[in-house]
Amino acid sequence: MNLRGCAAQVLSRVISDGQSLTAALDSVLPKLKENQDKAFVQALCYGVIRHYFALDFILGRLLSKPLKQKDGDIKALLLVGLYQLQHMRVKSHAAVSETVAATKHKPWARSLVNAILRQYQRDADALQQACAGDQQARLNHPDWIIRQLEQCWPEQAGEILAANDQAPPMALRVNLLQGSRGDYLDLLTEQGIAAHTVACCDSALLLDQALGVESLPGFGEGRVSVQDIAAQLAAKLLDVHPDQRVLDLCAAPGGKTAAILERQPALQSLLAVDVDEQRLNRVTDNLRRLKLQADTLAADAGQPETWAEGRQFDRILLDAPCSGFGVIRRHPDIKLLRRESDIAALQALQARILEAAWQLLAPGGVLLYATCSVLKQENELQIEGFLNRHADAEEISIHAAWGMARPHGRQILTGNLHMDGFYYAKLSKPV
Repeated sequence: MNLRGCAAQVLSRVISDGQSLTAALDSVLPKLKENQDKAFVQALCYGVIRHYFALDFILGRLLSKPLKQKDGDIKALLLVGLYQLQHMRVKSHAAVSETVAATKHKPWARSLVNAILRQYQRDADALQQACAGDQQARLNHPDWIIRQLEQCWPEQAGEILAANDQAPPMALRVNLLQGSRGDYLDLLTEQGIAAHTVACCDSALLLDQALGVESLPGFGEGRVSVQDIAAQLAAKLLDVHPDQRVLDLCAAPGGKTAAILERQPALQSLLAVDVDEQRLNRVTDNLRRLKLQADTLAADAGQPETWAEGRQFDRILLDAPCSGFGVIRRHPDIKLLRRESDIAALQALQARILEAAWQLLAPGGVLLYATCSVLKQENELQIEGFLNRHADAEEISIHAAWGMARPHGRQILTGNLHMDGFYYAKLSKPV
C-alpha cells in the first residue's frame, strides 16, 4: 500500500469533504498493519494541514490552471509531495518517486505530479520568497482567524499564531489514586522514557518525546492518562469535597470527569452529560480503564428541564463548546473547517448553556466555566455579560502562577508553560 496515497486519501476527506482530521485518520489508519507506517501517514497528514496555507499558495503558483473539484485527491497528493520536499527528512528522489507512484488510480496525473514536484525543486527559493509576501501563506492561517487573534491580543497574536503551527508536547495526568507523581516518574525513568514535572499542576508530567499510549507503563491498568496540562487544571480549580453532588456538562470524552474523581473519589454523585451519545461512550470507556465510576447521560446541557428532574448540584464544571482556537496546534484542521460565522453562534450557545447551568447550581455552590479558546468574546466577555445579567452571581478570583488575570477569569495563551490555550472563570451562588 502506498503510504503517500493513504495520506492523500485522508487529506482529501478533510480539504474537499470537510471531514475532521481525526475522523478521516480513523477511517484509514486501522488498515495499516505496521505502527511505523501509521506514524508516517499521520505525520504527513498533520504536517500538510499545519502548513496548508503556505503549501496551497505554492501549489497555486506551480499549477497552470486549478485542478477540477473531482480531483481533490490529486491536489492532496501534490500537497503531500510538497510537504515532504519542504519539511521532512525524506530523500528528495524518494519523495518524488513515491508520490508519483501513488497516481496509479489516475494515470493521467502521473506526469503532472512529477512535473510539479520537480519544478518546485528548481524554484523553491523564489516560491518561499513569494510566500513571505502573502499573509495567509506566511502565517499559515486564514485571514479571518489572523484578524480575530490580532483584535483580541494585538501584542501576543504573533506568538499565538507561531505556537499554533508547532506540534504540541505530550502531557500525562498521573492517577493519584494509584500512586504519586514521583513514583510514576521513577517508573518512566526505569523504562528509559524521559519526562519531567511541571510546577503549575501536581498531577502532570511532560514527556520529552511523544510516544504511543501502549508504551506507557500501567496505561491499561489506569495509572496514567494523556491530557494537556491546561485541561488538568480544571479538577483542582473545581475544589470538590466529599459527599458533594457534581455535574460535568459537555463532558465527552471524559478527561476532566476522570480527573475530578481521581482527586475526590468520595463524592455523593457525579453526573457527566454530553449531547453526543457516541462520544459519551468514550467517557464510559475511560472511566472503566481508570477503575472509576460516574453516571452518564446523553442530553442537551442547555435544556435541563428535559433531564435534570429538579436536581441541584454543589459543583458544576461547564466545559463549554467553543471555537477551539486554543488547541489549533493539536487540531490544525480547525483552520480549514471553522468558519467566521461559527463564532457568534458558539457565543449564543455558550450563553444558553451557562444560563441553564446556573439554574442547576445549589446555593453555596461553585460553577467553573472553561473553554479551550483564546477569544475574549467566548471567555472574559461571556462572563462579563453573565455577571451583568445575574445579581445573584459572584466571581471567585483565580490566583495562580499560570496564565494571566483578566477583568473576569484567567486566560492561558497557547504555549504558555507548554500548555494549550485555555480559559477558566469561577462563579459562586451565595446561600
